Amino acid sequence: MKKLVRSPFTATLRSHHFPFTNNLKLPLPNPSNPYPNSHSIRLPKWVSSFSPLPPPEWVQPINDLSDLVTTDYKKDLQPSPWVQQILNLLRNNTNLEQDLTNFCRKYLIKLPPNFVAYILKKSDQIAKQPEMAYRFFIWASKQSGFTHNLECYVFMIEILSLASDLDRITFVFNEFKRKGFLMNAVAANSLIRSFGSVGMVEELLWVWKMMKENGIEPSLYTYNFLMNGLVCSEFVESAERVFEVMEKGKIKPDIVTYNTMIKGYCKTGKVKKAMERFQDMELKNVEPDKITYMTLIQACYSEEDYDCCLRLYHEMKEKRLDIPSHAYSLVISGLCKDGKSMEGYAVFENMTQSGCKPNMAIYTALIDAYAKNGNLDISMGLFQRMQSEGFEADEITYGVIVNGLCKSGRLENALQWFEYCKTNNVSVNAVFYSSLIDGLGKAGRVDEAEKLFEEMVEKGCPRDSYCYNVLIDALAKSGKVDEALTLFKRMGDEGCDQTVHTYTILLSGLFKEHRNEDALKLWDMMIDKGITPTGASFRVLSTGLCLSGKVARACKILDELAPMGVVVETAFHDMINVLCKAGRIVEACKLADGVVERGREIPGKVRTIMINALRKAGNADLAMKLMHSKIGIGYDRLGSVKRRVKFRNLVEN
Repeated sequence: MKKLVRSPFTATLRSHHFPFTNNLKLPLPNPSNPYPNSHSIRLPKWVSSFSPLPPPEWVQPINDLSDLVTTDYKKDLQPSPWVQQILNLLRNNTNLEQDLTNFCRKYLIKLPPNFVAYILKKSDQIAKQPEMAYRFFIWASKQSGFTHNLECYVFMIEILSLASDLDRITFVFNEFKRKGFLMNAVAANSLIRSFGSVGMVEELLWVWKMMKENGIEPSLYTYNFLMNGLVCSEFVESAERVFEVMEKGKIKPDIVTYNTMIKGYCKTGKVKKAMERFQDMELKNVEPDKITYMTLIQACYSEEDYDCCLRLYHEMKEKRLDIPSHAYSLVISGLCKDGKSMEGYAVFENMTQSGCKPNMAIYTALIDAYAKNGNLDISMGLFQRMQSEGFEADEITYGVIVNGLCKSGRLENALQWFEYCKTNNVSVNAVFYSSLIDGLGKAGRVDEAEKLFEEMVEKGCPRDSYCYNVLIDALAKSGKVDEALTLFKRMGDEGCDQTVHTYTILLSGLFKEHRNEDALKLWDMMIDKGITPTGASFRVLSTGLCLSGKVARACKILDELAPMGVVVETAFHDMINVLCKAGRIVEACKLADGVVERGREIPGKVRTIMINALRKAGNADLAMKLMHSKIGIGYDRLGSVKRRVKFRNLVEN
């Protein structure tokens, strides 16, 4: 009897208050006498010294009141009070595991798998706290006699996928596979959606395989989740095969399926295929929605196909679809980039009339487009309208205004805006400085341009390739080639990219100063550095060499470009034009003969080039003579020998 009283009863006295004892004070055990005489403690008559604590009970997440009231069964299902108690413990609790354990011991409860699954699935709060959800999931698994069910694993993976926690997803999924659950349609759909959203294709396909093995017929939602997962992981060809299976099967693709497939094509740069699938929708009586058009407009904008953006916008308008502000922004920005400021402004007016408010990006794009077209008055009008609508211009908008003023030669106004920005705490970036340096350089105010260039260092503003190039160009055009070369070296020392445009500027400056050998050395340096020449850079080189009488050298360099994959389509056209313009008709004719003899161009085309070059050079008589002769295309016979009439006959006869 001593043993029965000692163990459970003394523990109970410490933690329980008995409401029917009238605050009876019971003595606690004496540490010096661990085995007290049971008769020294007077127990109330209702307390049985032989009754241990009852075992913990498994609590349910739902209270079923259907036996108490006669109403709709589903309405009788209310969350158990235990649900909110557990959720309260999960709120950013650093001692989560210990608090859960203490709570369950205090109230003699245990949480069954369906309770854990309910908490993981039904609570928006825990979905936003993946760390707490995972700790709760692990804690629950350590309860005595507890085993997670299928729903616990599925809901846990769903929460972790929202946080893209791949390591924990892998751990939970491996445990899930080890348990060997029988898959059902709801679980499969959820897992496919979760794995697809984080790009876990191998796991996604495993679930698909298990569906097939368990005889679960995929629904439209299953197919759509599967395709979305494949597309998000850029397995577009696999998604395409699933799409083809749907077309041939009982479950046909719907608007979501088409949108997913179009998104996949656009994501991988296959915009043409996306447009084909879009056109196929009409044949299959699937009506495109706002998402379809938005996906295609974004893709066409990225491909710089701004006319297609406009066409899709007009289709949306005709179908009276809701056009989001982002669609307006893409269409207007695209048209402005394409130099079509008036078309962009027309879309802008439609936007405002439809009740959609333009944003800063749209105003800035229009201001920039009109400024580049030389319509500064309209640009400034748009700027004032933007301010009147409550928008506060930022450094991008002010940069556009300064750039437009510089391009149109209104340097004083540009400098005034520049000073205004500095005094009003508007961040002055490289765009401001580059625009002003370029404008001042082209106006011959090179000293002022150099001062601004050095000011950039003082203000901590980084100088990029464009900034260096505009100053090098200004120095080269003003005859300060040596200073331009010094700046070029400094550019390399500071780790700024020396682009093909940089070399082209310097080549032009060196040839103008008749420093042909220096220009050729610079060309060789560019090739040695692995910088691929462009048509513009070769045009500068060939012009300089032709004018210095080194036509053969220019032709040799042109031949060297072919193995590098550089094909200058108009090279000979440009060289003949330069020679004719300089009055070097004999050299132009020799070049034309060489081109034809080597089979580089057909004679008729070279003849046309020569006629046009002579006409543009003001030598109409020779142009008419060539036109009415058989030079270049005709043949002379010397006995049995047939020879083509050469271009040099034009000046020899």
